[in-house]
Amino acid sequence: MAEIAWFDSLLGGVAPPRMAAPPAVALDTALFRRHRTVFISDTHLGTRGCKAEALADFLAHNDCATLFLVGDIVDGWQLKRRWYWTDAQSRVVAEILRKVDAGTRVIFVPGNHDEFARDYAGRHFFGNEFAGVEIVTETIHETADGQKLWVLHGDRFDGVIAYAKWLAHVGDWAYGMALRLNDILFAARKTLGLPYWSLSAFLKHKVKNAVEYISRFEEIVAREAASRGVDGVVCGHIHHAEIRRIGGVLYLNDGDWVESCSALVEDAHGNMEILRWADPSHRRPARTGHTSAQPAAVAAAGRQAQAVPA
Repeated sequence: MAEIAWFDSLLGGVAPPRMAAPPAVALDTALFRRHRTVFISDTHLGTRGCKAEALADFLAHNDCATLFLVGDIVDGWQLKRRWYWTDAQSRVVAEILRKVDAGTRVIFVPGNHDEFARDYAGRHFFGNEFAGVEIVTETIHETADGQKLWVLHGDRFDGVIAYAKWLAHVGDWAYGMALRLNDILFAARKTLGLPYWSLSAFLKHKVKNAVEYISRFEEIVAREAASRGVDGVVCGHIHHAEIRRIGGVLYLNDGDWVESCSALVEDAHGNMEILRWADPSHRRPARTGHTSAQPAAVAAAGRQAQAVPA
């Protein structure tokens, strides 16, 4: 229960005060998008690698009926080692709470970095301060076109997490160092007027073992989803946004907010799309496109949208 008390203290310390009405925020309504459902994961609030400014901007410009927080939202591993929190990360929390106030259904599916929250599964956050945020270990989401999607973080299918947690912590430290190099590179590119680019993501996709790990993970998750009789699965964990059909199962991964700044969204017709939200300091004209969740269209799953504020 010590971790539970720590979680209470953490969220009590970073949650912004409740207001009778949220302050007016100047938003370009031409860039505002409405979705049926939004899925985000692996934001890793509490770390230097979290792209909190981009995430807060995304939440401010994208409305939805249901918001899924698919794990590793708060990085408990890092915060227990060293406290780190910024105003931008507080703005992310504030944007989520504003959605709750506006009537959005917010569902939190904890991951391995915020596994302490799993003890709260089945009930709401801490009284009045976090009322309306549901916590579940996994759930089924039904799309507008009637497909049943299994929603979970996905760490249970990671052999390192399941059988060698100490190695996962070592890997987490090394990954954090790579993300710090990302920040240095981004600062240099920003000075030169170049857009955000992730060195760690580039290296991950070039290293054979990492590519094979991602492929194995996707296939294992899809196989388990098929055994449960669902139409598809939504997960996070591996920081690799993807929409593709594996066998008879639609595999969807919403990516992360430390490298790709991506989210998975569903429209009013059940079409699924990956949005990649660039850093607000490098806004470009929006480009949109849809990847249907229907089997015939998922064959063209490479049509992932780059929806970026102008």
